[in-house]
Amino acid sequence: MKVVQEYMQGLYNHGIYPDQYICYQKQGNLVEIEQEATGIRHKVLTFCTNDILGLVQSEAVKQAAIDAILHYGTSNSSCPTLSGRIELHRQLEQEISAFKGLPHTHLFVNAWMAIQALIDGFCHLAAPVPGFSNTRETLILTDVLNHGCIVSALVNAKNLSGKVVNHSTNVRVKPYRHCDGADLARKLRRYAQPNDRIMVISDAVFSMEGDIAPLPEMLDLLENYPGSVIVMDEAHGSGALGASGGGIYDHFGITPQEVLDRGIVPIIMTTFSKFGASAGAAISSHSRELIDLLDVCPTSIGTISLPAPTTAAALEAIRQVRQNPQLVQKLQSNTRYLRSLLAKNEFTTMGETQVIPVFLPPELNPKLFASHLIENHGIWVSPIWYRAKPRLRITANALHTQEELEHLVAGMVATRNALYQPKNIAI
Repeated sequence: MKVVQEYMQGLYNHGIYPDQYICYQKQGNLVEIEQEATGIRHKVLTFCTNDILGLVQSEAVKQAAIDAILHYGTSNSSCPTLSGRIELHRQLEQEISAFKGLPHTHLFVNAWMAIQALIDGFCHLAAPVPGFSNTRETLILTDVLNHGCIVSALVNAKNLSGKVVNHSTNVRVKPYRHCDGADLARKLRRYAQPNDRIMVISDAVFSMEGDIAPLPEMLDLLENYPGSVIVMDEAHGSGALGASGGGIYDHFGITPQEVLDRGIVPIIMTTFSKFGASAGAAISSHSRELIDLLDVCPTSIGTISLPAPTTAAALEAIRQVRQNPQLVQKLQSNTRYLRSLLAKNEFTTMGETQVIPVFLPPELNPKLFASHLIENHGIWVSPIWYRAKPRLRITANALHTQEELEHLVAGMVATRNALYQPKNIAI
């Protein structure tokens, strides 16, 4: 424990450990929070939430969760393959499949388990089958800035689970530069071998950069490798990209069937903690066999199924999105307006989506900036240290008004003026 204690003391001393807040109540984007270290409460306007369409407090979504509790109770108390599967699961899978344009879907408790199951299943298959053997190696190419759930699953791609079932040959994982199609092409040429099983995996929207994966370019490259698999993690893309919020395929005007017609296999991960007003995740595919394989992977067979109220909330939220595309349009309009305000006031941002990183000078502690916003302007944003690049992570949502967006930027300008002398360059 001494190493842990010394490491954590370094985080404390350098001001890197995040401030902890307790939320007491929410009304739209107004939140009452308590700073846990001091016990001081503030009523703040939040720009931290990933509730991008404002459906967490939707009456229809809340009622769906309540009705599910009354009908099923608070837990299914088992994994799906034993006794944990309920009718709501099937309905949610069907709704996601229709939303994403892929006919088969499997639910998971969270994204980490979904991606782990996918990688375990694809690379190692799942359980011993008499007379079956696999001699084809797997090559996985991954964007260097992919989410931690992808990184974790790929780190485990050559772990004991594959060796135990004896269906796993060599798995090679190769990173490529962020959103760099030319580097992806180079890595494919360099590492792809005849008879390889090829998978390319990427965030659709990158959670710390706010930019979008170059899907058309990626598909053009993979067309040269028939049977290759492309996996899109749409955690921040669902409900945000495209005219109907369908995600990255909707954004680029491509259908999964068109991808299949080009000889490439599309797989989509959907999560419910952003646009879906709930929790959990799903993997969608054209392949019934792949979905059945996920059902017997360790993170399915050894874990409780998605609870009924959580399932019902996600189901109703997706229905709301599909019936009300104006929610998506409002989110996109707010995103454009906020980004234009930040640029007008000389704040440096990245990306093009509702995830808006605002970069700070390396000598500035982002917590100082964020604390000043809370204490003096009633605004809550997230201070982030990510890959040694301090930043504020701001998220626009469909509930924000134009006046609230203007209040945010005015508060940021005032904070910059308060914390910097004129000789300092604007953020």
